[in-house]
Amino acid sequence: MNKIMDILFHKEEYVPKRKKYTMNFKQTLAYMESIKNYGIVPGLSTIKKLCERLGNPQDKLSFVHIAGTNGKGSVLAFLSSILKCAGYKVGSYHSPAVFYDCDRFQINGRSISKKPFCECVEEVKNACDFMVEEGFAHPTPFEVETAAAFLYFAKNACDIVVLETGMGGREDATNLVNTTKAAVLTPISMDHMQFLGNTPERIAAHKAGIIKDGCYVITAEQEPDILKVIEQEAAQKKCSLTIVGRAQKVKYGLEKQRFSYQDVSGRRFEGLEISLAGKHQVENAALAVETVGRLAECGYPVSERQLCKGLASAVWQGRFQIIAKRPLFILDGAHNEDAAKKLARSIRFYFTNKKIVYIMGMLKDKECEKVAAETCAYAEQIITVTPPDNPRALPALELAQIVREYHPHVTAAGSLEEGVEMAYLLADKEDVILCFGSLSYLGRMAEIVRERQENVHTEKNMHVGKKA
Repeated sequence: MNKIMDILFHKEEYVPKRKKYTMNFKQTLAYMESIKNYGIVPGLSTIKKLCERLGNPQDKLSFVHIAGTNGKGSVLAFLSSILKCAGYKVGSYHSPAVFYDCDRFQINGRSISKKPFCECVEEVKNACDFMVEEGFAHPTPFEVETAAAFLYFAKNACDIVVLETGMGGREDATNLVNTTKAAVLTPISMDHMQFLGNTPERIAAHKAGIIKDGCYVITAEQEPDILKVIEQEAAQKKCSLTIVGRAQKVKYGLEKQRFSYQDVSGRRFEGLEISLAGKHQVENAALAVETVGRLAECGYPVSERQLCKGLASAVWQGRFQIIAKRPLFILDGAHNEDAAKKLARSIRFYFTNKKIVYIMGMLKDKECEKVAAETCAYAEQIITVTPPDNPRALPALELAQIVREYHPHVTAAGSLEEGVEMAYLLADKEDVILCFGSLSYLGRMAEIVRERQENVHTEKNMHVGKKA
């Protein structure tokens, strides 16, 4: 009885006993689906209690922590690839999943397999159940995912983990970590205003909250008011602050992009190459290069050859990603005003005088009108879709009404499949189909396009066979 009372009053840390795992992959996904009603609750108290019950796996790890509005995932991809090429065992965590349920947890670029995914989630679930029995609130889905990621990386003894915030920074579940080597800030703009505030400075204050005492801070170019917030936070935490400079000798392209860069220490890199398309990706790559320089100062050296190889081999799904040709079919996760501006810049650069068909899917809490205002001028026809299996999804008909204020040719599709078929009917082989908006549905769109291509290929072969 005394043992139980000690646990209840936190006199003794609860660590779940090793037990036989019982959940299969289907059951694990069903559990993750069942807890979605716990929603989004900013703050660290719940994730702290949860990780205490798991033995604080995050304390066994070192982190590169990334916050910002746009570009987080691309910077994560560049850094993870570079550190892997340098011989480190690199964990990577991002959310949401884009293509597969397990792709948010990766080690050296490989997604977690089903068995360890089930095992980690089951351990977290057991700890959640114990918390509920104690009278605490059930952790949110993102807190469960984050705790499972910490557990997975700790079990596999990762040398370093590249960690992307889910939303904001200061009150984001990922900000439980205290062993941050480098805090990286991508461009900051308006996003998640209902949680983070309605001014750039307030949002910046949340994002800059990932800065920990004495860590290195590396930031992309920011607006003056935003940079001031970052400078103040870095100074308060006695951190070295690096502001990324401009890339030089840039040669843009859809499949390969090249540039040169000189970091703040004066080290110059010539002929750096990336395979991620979009003009803004050169800026993201420069941020990664500067971060690598700071990591070398805290025990993670990377050679120039390893840096070049890592940049060139980095892959990031759902960011101006070409998934099919003739016509080009491109996926992009532009869901706020700043991302839409960058997307528009890439459209103007790559597709001047090209016929473009849009497929748009958005969530209710995103800047739908601003995204439409920035992008609609470049489309010949726009198809709206409803992102499936998401309570925050904006219905296609409602999105069509918003878009119609900026473009006369808009059609709401009844499903993602219907949207894809409509786009292919409208686009010739030399045209472009651009699918963008919420990241949550891009993975399913990629599957639909792949299945369609396979079916077309099969039908062609059958037709040839009949002729023969």
